[in-house]
Amino acid sequence: MQLELFDSNNLEEFNRGTPRLVSFRDLVPEITSTSYLTHGIYYYPAKFIPQVVRFCLDNYTKKDDWIIDPFAGSGTVGLEAKLCQRNAVLTDLNYLLNHIIPIKITEHQEPLSYSELDKKILEVFASKDKFIPQWSNLNYWYPEEILAVLQKLWAGQKSLEPDLYSQIIQAVLVKVSKQFSYAEHTKPKLFQSKYKKSDIQELLQRNWQEELKRTIKEMSFETLTSVNQYITVTWRNYNQVLFYGGVDSATFEIEQNLELDCLISSPPYLQAQEYIRTAKLDLYWLGYTEKEVQKISKLEIPYRQATRLIETETLNQVRSSLEKENLHKILDSYFCHTINALENATRKLKQAGKACIFVGNPKVDGVEVETWRILGEYFQENGFIFDTVFEDRIKTRQLFKSRKNKNPDGMKSEYLLILEKR
Repeated sequence: MQLELFDSNNLEEFNRGTPRLVSFRDLVPEITSTSYLTHGIYYYPAKFIPQVVRFCLDNYTKKDDWIIDPFAGSGTVGLEAKLCQRNAVLTDLNYLLNHIIPIKITEHQEPLSYSELDKKILEVFASKDKFIPQWSNLNYWYPEEILAVLQKLWAGQKSLEPDLYSQIIQAVLVKVSKQFSYAEHTKPKLFQSKYKKSDIQELLQRNWQEELKRTIKEMSFETLTSVNQYITVTWRNYNQVLFYGGVDSATFEIEQNLELDCLISSPPYLQAQEYIRTAKLDLYWLGYTEKEVQKISKLEIPYRQATRLIETETLNQVRSSLEKENLHKILDSYFCHTINALENATRKLKQAGKACIFVGNPKVDGVEVETWRILGEYFQENGFIFDTVFEDRIKTRQLFKSRKNKNPDGMKSEYLLILEKR
């Protein structure tokens, strides 16, 4: 939906600190589910909701434009760009991106066959070999009998011809390998709970192997249906989605001749960056080693020292309100590396190109951190003009509520900051 937007030099609006109150779900009523088409094939925490991305594409881009997302996550920007006949460049620290995009935004043009998928599933079920992930902590997450069966299933999947059918089964095995573990499979972070352990113990008293096979079949057919719907919708759509997982978005260099028209991104929230930890089990089953996972884990924002001190009026006020040194370090690391990635992504942005940045305002020791304002202040001093900011109040969920972090009451609103490159 097209909105009447603010004038691009509206600094008075920025200084007043009054975001425009909207509901992106109401503004984009054609998207009725955040998991429509292939959006829900892989589980990913704190997904970028497609309604926000679609709003940005409709209002700030045109057909065949190039969009970049340096915090690509599960590829929401890429899928929405493809559906709107735009091109996209996606980068992310998590290797998962390299497995999500080939199935979520497949280049396959012909509908898939249920009988062919069923044939390949039976090949997986018949596997006698074992795939053993290179992770010393694997036994902690499974009872011995379930682990042995999963190792055979994964060996079977990895022996298949690498095609879209194999990718569907892989995506399903990622889900069931967590569902049939001691890990809480519907929660952010990888952790074991007494409730899940109890559920698994009850499962072992039933015919769990048949239940596992039935779950794999049902989920595989559901995934194939989603992929076929996507193929139908995007038939003869030849827009490109370039993706690079396992890279540092702050330093990654995209193609030299590529000019970008818009940035659309949702950086991780302050004190809520847990994407690699959440994906650890998935990554080991996919074949990554401890060394490879540790490499990207060390690059997550909470574990990196700031390489420079970001200073803006609002950020300095927040610093002066926090007494604990460790909180200063978290704050400095977050804004340093978030801004580094955003700046790197906008280097090839055309003049008058828009940067659409979707963030939350968390509290640190009771002090609200106005992330959108800090980013707005910084980028206005570094080559951008403030356009507008939208506030979307969260009605049906509260981000991070009841979690052991500095936001026990949850996130109340999310903000879409719009900037224009000078």
